[in-house]
Amino acid sequence: MGFFLLILLMGLAGGIVSQRLRSKFREYGQVPLSVGLSGKEVAEKMLRDNGIYDVQVTSSQGFLSDHYNPADKTVNLSPDVYSGRSIAAAAVAAHECGHAVQHANAYSMLKLRSNLVPIVKVSSNLGNWILMAGLFLYVGRGTNWLLLAGIVMFAMTTLFSLITLPVEYDASNRALKWLDTTGLTSYQEHDKAKDALKWAARTYVVAAISSIVALLYYISIFMGRRD
Repeated sequence: MGFFLLILLMGLAGGIVSQRLRSKFREYGQVPLSVGLSGKEVAEKMLRDNGIYDVQVTSSQGFLSDHYNPADKTVNLSPDVYSGRSIAAAAVAAHECGHAVQHANAYSMLKLRSNLVPIVKVSSNLGNWILMAGLFLYVGRGTNWLLLAGIVMFAMTTLFSLITLPVEYDASNRALKWLDTTGLTSYQEHDKAKDALKWAARTYVVAAISSIVALLYYISIFMGRRD
């Protein structure tokens, strides 16, 4: 019961953080950027300022669907960010370009995360099914190799979540430093951009903690300590 209560609390925390994030981006999405640049223009300028000319800035569908794709070297911005001229748009665009800068500079944690993507895809698709099968067959004695295999796969997704944390925080730090040094954001605007990216990062923190909690629970079952 303790585990399920903890999972419920983590789910509640995740929902609160996600809702807060959406609220912040809607709020700062209504605050015009004083220099008047769109998210696309901010992204292109940050790429140029960092000597990156082989990355394309494109528009993608969805709210907060922004991401950098190292496979085809594209910064994909949601419509509100791509065309928006707000503090939120500038912050998100710069953050995603922060990942492009990481890629160009061979940032070790980004390289590690990218290398794990194929493994995590397989683990995500099969891991839950194998875990459920292992739990269903669990009898409390002997070695349940099916459950162990599921735990190993789940551990890979947990590792991926943990590695994502420094990658995301570093991208935000690069973005905020660039926005400050270039003067694209005033003192007040910089604080708002920092606040928006802070809440975005917290979604990854909650996801990582939730994954760790679940992993420890599965390990305790395998070790025969389930109450």
